[in-house]
Amino acid sequence: MAGYSCLVNESLDIDVFEPNDLNEQMRVRMDKRARLLDQGTAPYPVSVPRTMSLVDVRSRWGHLEAGEETDEVVGVAGRVIFLRNTGKLCFATLQGGFTAHTAGERLQVMLSLGEVGEDRLDAWKSDVDLGDFIEVTGRVIASKRGELSVLAGSWQMASKALRPLPVLHKDLSEETRVRQRYADLVVRPQARDMVRTRSTVMKSIRRTLDEQGFLEIETPVLQLIHGGAAARPFHTHLNAFDINMTLRIALELYLKRAMVGGADRVYEIGRIFRNEGIDSSHSAEFSMLEFYAAWQDQFTVAEITREIIQRAADDALGRRVITLHGTEIDLDGQWRWAKFFDLLSEVIGEEVSIDTPLERLRAYADKRGVTYDPKLDQGKMAMELFGELVEHDLMQPVFVYDFPAIAQPLARLHRDDPRLVEAWDLIIGGVERGTGFSELIDPVIQRERLTEQSLRAAGGDPEAMRLDDDFLRALEYGAPPMGGVGVGIDRLMMLFTDTGIRETILFPLLRPSS
Repeated sequence: MAGYSCLVNESLDIDVFEPNDLNEQMRVRMDKRARLLDQGTAPYPVSVPRTMSLVDVRSRWGHLEAGEETDEVVGVAGRVIFLRNTGKLCFATLQGGFTAHTAGERLQVMLSLGEVGEDRLDAWKSDVDLGDFIEVTGRVIASKRGELSVLAGSWQMASKALRPLPVLHKDLSEETRVRQRYADLVVRPQARDMVRTRSTVMKSIRRTLDEQGFLEIETPVLQLIHGGAAARPFHTHLNAFDINMTLRIALELYLKRAMVGGADRVYEIGRIFRNEGIDSSHSAEFSMLEFYAAWQDQFTVAEITREIIQRAADDALGRRVITLHGTEIDLDGQWRWAKFFDLLSEVIGEEVSIDTPLERLRAYADKRGVTYDPKLDQGKMAMELFGELVEHDLMQPVFVYDFPAIAQPLARLHRDDPRLVEAWDLIIGGVERGTGFSELIDPVIQRERLTEQSLRAAGGDPEAMRLDDDFLRALEYGAPPMGGVGVGIDRLMMLFTDTGIRETILFPLLRPSS
């Protein structure tokens, strides 16, 4: 329709412009920028006379009825997402920024020949494009159609957009959304909601732990020796010391050092880096919560974990029953506990235990088409079967416990059967969301475990931990009995929002575009 330009809500495509068309539109906008400068008008002023947010205008005058006017003058500003220019009257919709409490409010502004004059109305028509940030000062009114508006007495450019934003066309592809998240945030409410939901979840987690006396601390990202998990690290070099270092793959070992030093309860929410595969549930860079509590074990820290997740659901979603891939999941109440080998036995159809020979485990895998590394030992083979045959069907929350000892080299050996460890994985929606231990604090056994891991590393296992003498030295000073937990923040967000990991991370790592 002549005189209309529109950029509204979520059905937009960033890739709508052909290269030549895009270059032409950018050339036109660059010419407008140059013209503003020639006229002595700043296209990017330091400040504008904004006196009230769009949210506040709606809150204060949202009651106005059609045709009702006030004498209240406000200065508002925002991004232009809709334009309709006619002869003597122009309309635009401004979109404000989103915050923890607002999702990006919108408000109509109106410019009339009688209010702003011919020169400024003509300048509006010639200079303003979709995507520009504009400041408008004027009276608050309701239009004849009942739309709350600011009737401009003056206006000015706040920031000239040189690249055209998406136009109303079709849904954004996931690839486009994650590659140009800045544009995605402008045009798609769901993208803004994800950022706000994640912020709420993080604040909720911190509040729950803070209320229970946990100290939030920070630990090194650059480390001489990677440890705390079985994963491949990223390697780098510290020029100042001329030494090779790695980016951390877990938070555990330094948090435990703090426990040795006398901290009773600690936690950290930090970025973790693992040089591994990237898919719908894995990222090379992700966020992890880890917490440790003295005088606790795997069962008591599991209760803290349940409370963290339930309260986060309350705060972020307002409910504890969620839908994931079409399945309803109830996060309320107590969560089930199930032993690792009991669950595996149910699926296999006969008893499987820590005593089941390796050859029989391989036969189970062969019969069910599970591929595996022939170098896997008995414990690792059982875990491979569990991951392929059991985990993805565990939809309701369950703490899977009594793992083979090889599963967690930093967990305490089981108090009744030393071939197992006191550790659990929390499975919800068929995906591991966290893990917890009764922590190993015996420095002699820990040295044996890490020595074994270092031999695996020397033998070519890229995920095996190295021998960390400083960590072992710390344990030799004595650490209190403790329980510890790690929860993947991104996987928690995947659970709450029923999305892939790339949608939960604001700016995920991507393969460079061609």
